[in-house]
Parts: sequence; C-alpha cells; structure tokens
Amino acid sequence: MSGKRTWVAGHNGMVGSAVARCLAARGDEVLKAGRDSLDLRNQSGVQAWLQQHRPDAVVLAAAKVGGIYANEAYPADFIYDNLVIETNVIHAAHLAGVDRLVFLGSSCIYPKFAPQPIKEEALLSGALEPTNEWYAIAKIAGIKLCQAYRKQYGRRYISVMPCNLYGPGDNFDPLTSHAMAALIRRFHEAKAAERAEVVVWGTGKPLREFLHVDDLARAAVFLLDDYDGDAPINCGAGSDVTIAALAGIIAGVVDYRGKVVFDPTKPDGTPRKLMDSSRIAALGWKPQIALPDGIAATYRWYLENKAAGATLAA
Repeated sequence: MSGKRTWVAGHNGMVGSAVARCLAARGDEVLKAGRDSLDLRNQSGVQAWLQQHRPDAVVLAAAKVGGIYANEAYPADFIYDNLVIETNVIHAAHLAGVDRLVFLGSSCIYPKFAPQPIKEEALLSGALEPTNEWYAIAKIAGIKLCQAYRKQYGRRYISVMPCNLYGPGDNFDPLTSHAMAALIRRFHEAKAAERAEVVVWGTGKPLREFLHVDDLARAAVFLLDDYDGDAPINCGAGSDVTIAALAGIIAGVVDYRGKVVFDPTKPDGTPRKLMDSSRIAALGWKPQIALPDGIAATYRWYLENKAAGATLAA
C-alpha cells in the first residue's frame, strides 16, 4: 500500500494522529477531515466527502472513548456515537468504491471472564464487562460490519483489536480518561502539591496489558499491507501488569515519593485482560516500546503539552 492515498478518520485523536504520522513517514498521502469540516455522525456528509476524495484506503480510528466513569455516566453517547460513526464511514467507503479499510476496535469486545490470554475466537462467547458494555457492543458491531461487507460485496475490510493504549495525545481529563493517563496526571499533581498520598481506584489487583500508540500505528499500517482475513486480529504488548505495579512505575517516572492508597469501594472492572497476539506475531509484527520507556515518553509529552493547564483546572 505504500505511496497510496489513505484517509485517517479521527486523525486528531491519539490513535489517529499516530497512524497519520506512521503513514506520512513512509510516503503515503494522508487525507484528513477535521470536525469543523466533517461530522462523522452525519451520514450524507460522510458519503459526500468520500465520493469527492475517493482514497485508496481508510483507517477508521475515530471513536468516542473514555474510562469506567465516562462509560457509566454516558452510556447512550458511547453506544450511539460509535455505532453511527462506524456505520457511516464503512458504508460510505463501500459506496465510494474504497476496497481497503482498517477498523480499529478494542479488547473490551471480549467477555469479562474470557480464558487468558484471550484468543480472537472468544468473541461473543460470554457476557461483557458491565462497566464498558455500551462501547464494547458498538465495537462488536463494527467488526460485524466489516465482515458483512466482505461477505456480501467482497470488500477487503479488516478489524484490529488493540489492548489498552497510551501515549502522546492521550486524554488526561480526570473524569473521562483511561487508567494510564488518569494515573500520570494524578501522580504529577500530587507531586506538585506535595500531597502525602495518592488514591487509586479499586484494589490494585486487576491485570492490564498496555501498548504504546506508536506500536499500534505500526501494526495498523503493517496489517493494511499484509493482512486480509475475515476474523479480527489482536494487537497487544504480550504481557500484563497489575494496576498496583503500574502505579508504582508511574510514581517512579514522575518521581513521586508519597504513599499510594487503593480505594476498594471503586470498581476494578475486568479482573484480567491479556490478549493472545500470536496471529499478528506470526505475520512478523512485534511491539518495540517497553512499558517504562513508553510511560516516561508519555509523561514528557504531558509536561510539554498538558500539565500547566491541567493543574490549573484541577
């Protein structure tokens, strides 16, 4: 696919911006459409844009995302916005004759108590984690859309399921962010305010797998070139850590020397979520950024881009 015209839907987000950087670095023409010019929830607008530009490929990275609090507080927004965005983009890509599309999903599509590490075959084999089921159901629908257009029209649309992501461009809002960004901000502000302790939601026992967004971007571009399967394909780091261990790493990176306290009255979410990424590994891809290095780089980005304003707004 190198040298082609590729539309990155959601290019301003953490994932989309990383994919756009990766594509541009290898010489692709990256097509972009900001929210001020194209609302992906507007069906006629998306169809008109794709008919006009007709890219060679689409990477669908646009989504409404957030952590446990955001999913609990805004279930209608999470299921509606994500369903509409993916339906509009996938259908309009087909109508415009775009034969190659990469849909970026999430590991939350898998059952709460799926066997570990989670294989792609676990999809729809059990009940979802209640704290993010609205988002998960929308992402499952996106997978099925890709499969349906492949089956009925022969479109070469694929689905990639990343584990928990982090990196530059992440959302550091204290109410709507995911665990990694929320903890980076919390430890930074505790250090700045010289607080004696930092409170972390839950027991600290759940295990999570984290992948730097630049590694995912490389995977998405790699799969755009080298994968054409009907089944979704997992993309993970290959190992997981407890939330307690993650908090310890972040405290070290931030140089916070106070006490870490866990609040077991807050939800833990899924006990463990480690994905089996053997399929993508067999194709020749592997992650390159170690977790401590990635966290350190993300914290530097946070200091350069978000810390001053975030601290004032806290």
